[in-house]
Amino acid sequence: MRTRVLKFGLYADEQELAWVSELVREAVGCRSARIVDEAIVGTLPGSELSAADVYDHLAEQWAVEHPAQSSGAREAVELRVHLRCSLRTWRTIRKTVIKTLCPEGMAPHICRVPWAVA
Repeated sequence: MRTRVLKFGLYADEQELAWVSELVREAVGCRSARIVDEAIVGTLPGSELSAADVYDHLAEQWAVEHPAQSSGAREAVELRVHLRCSLRTWRTIRKTVIKTLCPEGMAPHICRVPWAVA
């Protein structure tokens, strides 16, 4: 097994970040994988780009889906979770997290946290 990285762009506040982190922990917990490290980054490693630059569409998505609501403390960040697991397990965990982030299927709907897979 080797270390693999899950990366999610999120437009979230602290409470929503904690929720997404818990979703990842739950997806990992029931499989033969181990979280090695978890980080929330504002500037993408190895780049001068900020998460706000890369995931600016998530803030726009929030504004369109919640026109009468303030974005509050939300900001665009990237959640990076380093896992020790096989490629097959990594793919399963990634798929599970994505389905849990926005479980309502393909029909138009509003997700709790605007997100993108990096």
